[in-house]
Amino acid sequence: MKLFNLGLIALTLAALAGCKNKSAEDKRTVFYDKSGMDTTVKPGDNFFMYANGKWLKNTKIPASETSWGTFNSLRDINEAHIHEILDYAAAHDDTANSINQKVGDLYKSGMDTAAIEKLGYEPVKPELAKITAVKDDKDLVKLAADGFKTGDGFLFGFYVSPDDRISSKNVAHFDQTGLNLPDRDYYFKTDSASKKILDGYVKYIAKLFTLTGVDPATAANKAAGVLKLETAIAQASLSPVQLRDPVKNYNKFTLADFKKQMPDVDVAGAFSLMQLQTDTVLVGQPGYYKALDGLLKSQPIQVWKDKATFESISNSAPYLSKAFRDAHFEFFDKTLNGQKQPRERWKIVSEDVDNGLGELLGQVYVQKFFPPEAKQRMLDLVNNLQAVYKQRIDKLDWMSPQTKDKAIAKLEAFTKKIGYPDKWKKYDDVQISKDAYYQNEQSISAHNYREMIKKVNKPVDHSEWGMTPPTIDAYYNPTFNEIVFPAGILQFPFFDKDADDAINYGAIGVVIGHEMTHGFDDQGRQYDKDGNLKDWWTKEDAAKFKDRVKVLINQYSQYAILNGVHINGELTQGENLADVGGAMIAYQAFKNTSEGKSDTKIDGFTPDQRFFLSLTRVWQSKMTDESARMRINVDPHSPPMYRVIGPFTNMPEFYKAFDIKSGDKMYRPDSVRVKVW
Repeated sequence: MKLFNLGLIALTLAALAGCKNKSAEDKRTVFYDKSGMDTTVKPGDNFFMYANGKWLKNTKIPASETSWGTFNSLRDINEAHIHEILDYAAAHDDTANSINQKVGDLYKSGMDTAAIEKLGYEPVKPELAKITAVKDDKDLVKLAADGFKTGDGFLFGFYVSPDDRISSKNVAHFDQTGLNLPDRDYYFKTDSASKKILDGYVKYIAKLFTLTGVDPATAANKAAGVLKLETAIAQASLSPVQLRDPVKNYNKFTLADFKKQMPDVDVAGAFSLMQLQTDTVLVGQPGYYKALDGLLKSQPIQVWKDKATFESISNSAPYLSKAFRDAHFEFFDKTLNGQKQPRERWKIVSEDVDNGLGELLGQVYVQKFFPPEAKQRMLDLVNNLQAVYKQRIDKLDWMSPQTKDKAIAKLEAFTKKIGYPDKWKKYDDVQISKDAYYQNEQSISAHNYREMIKKVNKPVDHSEWGMTPPTIDAYYNPTFNEIVFPAGILQFPFFDKDADDAINYGAIGVVIGHEMTHGFDDQGRQYDKDGNLKDWWTKEDAAKFKDRVKVLINQYSQYAILNGVHINGELTQGENLADVGGAMIAYQAFKNTSEGKSDTKIDGFTPDQRFFLSLTRVWQSKMTDESARMRINVDPHSPPMYRVIGPFTNMPEFYKAFDIKSGDKMYRPDSVRVKVW
């Protein structure tokens, strides 16, 4: 069977390669578009507005988006590539279980809105019937545990991943869960914007009940009960800042110890239904499970059933008829994020295919749109930045030789993943039909659970990826000690093999440096070269690091958007440190190139100026007020403007490149500049 599958994949790829070839593009000759600049703004007052001001003034966020900028433009290109693949696959029937059949039929089933509309909420009725049959909290726990096998589990924030202190072994993790708003604080804020969201949430809950035939008055009562229950859960939940501490969120329990957190819950029985065979688990937030035990007893079972019913419908809404999709959009996209209308259907379904069958779709994607030379050029850039990072660690004046040696050992142990996996995932047990969208998604969920549960207490497979090849993003994984750059991000304006070094190092070079720095940020620095949560710092060096990061926290905490909503410097410290470190490392690596050493101007800018402009163009973005407010509350990344202003104000090279002087608004005295990596 294995050899057959491999041969079938090869044949399918050859067939898909026959679809329309990527059209030949005119060779790009201009790599920085000056038309969006506002040169009436002094570079030293607001460099983001200097580089992007005219673009911001003239750009309107499309009604189907919550933001618009560089990432969105590149995503549009990427979606067109994926659309081309899926259109071809959907139009060409192929051998059952082939790549062509699975990605094509999943796409076709999602696009068949007539069939979806005819079914209404019929697909979710069996799950709702199970909830209706629940008689007490014991039944509820059984239902919650049994549901994990089909992607319908609840009550437990369960997943499988490496043991942070024994990173070579996968273990069962249990984290806090149960909240449907972005984080716990949404349940307690009383300002007008937050109240609007809470009101919208209650209306959304009630709407879903009415769509299943519940009368409006009863639906409103049920919604109020669900909100009250979730508010109680929120009181027992940790904040995003508290969740950043990997040591405090590492609690290893035996099965008996875990049972002590929930004495009234049949933990062993739940594990059996989840097909989980283990004597040891990691519990991120024990307080949640203690509270859960109490709430299961103190809260009326009908309220718990209402919450389970609501979540079952809400989680399924994107795959049900239009009324459910519209209700879901109205709250999560419009109220929370300010999106005015849904995205085009083909874009939504294409994203679902990538999320569900990403390493089938990815095989075709990289064959068509990711040339081998791009992977080699990217590896060269990564190696260049890694060498510079080592030099910078060597020269640190605040770190002892003992800690430096371990930092360099960790840096040199980075696994570098570029473009796509060396070993592709199998989806042989996933059943995809061209006319059963909801069931297709359930089959994928069941596959994902089977794949996950098999890993418990087994060795970690370091060949696995956490993102699909078309993803426009990158990541660092502390337990793998790896930096990963999917093919999707290795396109212009992040990367172009024909661009000058200032453009590439200012864009993808900074992305590389950013991910490397995550290995040494407030969280990443607590993991050693093998990915184990282990303190490898001297006490003195750790204290010096924290003192320097306090400068960073204070700097970003002063920045505000929307007339006074401040950045949370503690929540964003890891990403801010990565932004600052990434820019500094990429700049030094750029200066090692021949172009970096020259003064030859291109389009009127020196190489150094083009480096800083390139990075600023990456973060060219405009977003709705609702989206900006939501992100500043829960996103560990700073708003786009401050991903430019923040790092640059700490770089003397920026001051020199644009003649920034004391008195300019971006000027920061040397004594308060961030100096970590």
